Amino acid sequence: MKNKKRKQERQARLERDDFENRIREEQTKHRHIDRTKVLLGSGGDVASDSEDEFDEAYQGRFGEVLEKEALFKPEKSKQHKEPEHTGINRKEKTLVLTSRGVVARFRHLMQDLLCLLPNAKKDAKIDSKNDKRAVVECAELRGCNNAIFFESRKRQDSYAWFAKTPEGPSIKFHVENIHTMAELKLTGNHLKFSRPSLHFDPKFDDEMHTRVIKEILVHCFATPWKHHAMKPFYDHQMSFYWEDGRVWFRNYQIVHPEGKEVRANFSSIENGVSSGGLSLTEVGPRFCLHPIKIFQGAFTGKVLYEDELFVNPNVRRADAKKKDSDVYARKVAKKQKRKA
Repeated sequence: MKNKKRKQERQARLERDDFENRIREEQTKHRHIDRTKVLLGSGGDVASDSEDEFDEAYQGRFGEVLEKEALFKPEKSKQHKEPEHTGINRKEKTLVLTSRGVVARFRHLMQDLLCLLPNAKKDAKIDSKNDKRAVVECAELRGCNNAIFFESRKRQDSYAWFAKTPEGPSIKFHVENIHTMAELKLTGNHLKFSRPSLHFDPKFDDEMHTRVIKEILVHCFATPWKHHAMKPFYDHQMSFYWEDGRVWFRNYQIVHPEGKEVRANFSSIENGVSSGGLSLTEVGPRFCLHPIKIFQGAFTGKVLYEDELFVNPNVRRADAKKKDSDVYARKVAKKQKRKA
């Protein structure tokens, strides 16, 4: 009895599987493709498009592949179509590093930039005596095509290099008026690695060297297309202003209205006045970039632009010491005249 019952169950199972296979065959088309042509190309050679060059000895060596094509393909809804990529910053990565001997303020500024840029990578410090092309090698090893290198001299002066690696161009800045997030203690706040909105002063489009500066800043600070670490919304804005021959950097939080402000905005919209209701609150950091030179290559090459009004900080300190020494010399001379 048990064997008879098992045979009946097995026969019913086979009939059910046969029926399901028949339905599956009706829904799909079967077409056999030579796996050799799939692996070696249509002509046996990747660089060749002619089927006459295909060696018959390889025919069918790797077996056959069963390709299935569905009879009914669901059409993609046009409402949920993804926005097209503009071609800017698709796979941009920025390497951020410093030279040895930097002071705490410069190191904290670098940490603030790392918190703002989701596509930034950090590397070990580089000796300032080494050639600057070592930064290009580090960027290639880390898979980065942008580099921000902070260089410190005499533990007083800070210089920043913004470069496109490995071909260039590159810009050398003198960093002034540095204020980090921890130092400012401002009320603004935003999520880490959230996507920023870049705002540039219209003055950047007036001259050729300012256009180059703007383009390099866009490549270094803009978030890449669909980066895995970014947040899919805007909650802060990076602003770049051009004034007095310098680039002034500010970072603001985008604050949305809440409570009574929302009701006030709705009432203003009903009256025909649309204020938007958004406001900006500064987060930090703050710094000023004074462009010194623009090079054609990465950290080297032909000088495309040079600021003639830039005065080296060493020269400023030397002039200040000379003035102090002149004051002391005048005091001594007056003292000798009184004695005489």
